[in-house]
Amino acid sequence: METSLKEINDVRTILNKLLPLVDRAEAKFKSARNWGVVDILGGGLIVDLIKHSQLGAAGGIMNEISDLLRDLQRELKDIDIPTDYRMQMGGFATFADFVFDGALADAWMESKIVSSLDQVRQLKQRLLMLQSRINEMASRVQR
Repeated sequence: METSLKEINDVRTILNKLLPLVDRAEAKFKSARNWGVVDILGGGLIVDLIKHSQLGAAGGIMNEISDLLRDLQRELKDIDIPTDYRMQMGGFATFADFVFDGALADAWMESKIVSSLDQVRQLKQRLLMLQSRINEMASRVQR
């Protein structure tokens, strides 16, 4: 079965929506990570609020990304791309970060943020590789 230009363009459309969202999520996680470092050094309630605001924004973006990844999965069918990159921080992590606001809770939360940031960066690399492959396919089909 030969891939049509329309199918390729459908994948391109999804990738063109996904990549800017991934960049936005990465920026939010970087900001949360930076505020997390400040928090470890003794930031307090205001820093916690800012950090969790950034994480909330990142979570919303990650939900959009997850939906688009499912669309991409349907378009690609045979390509293995994880479709659930939702944040796995959970309510207890947020609760602990506020209630037990100390170095241990802050460091634990920071490790969760860094893990999410790493996942977003890995996703970005995979999407960029996929975009490169799709562009190669498009140029072959157009010949």
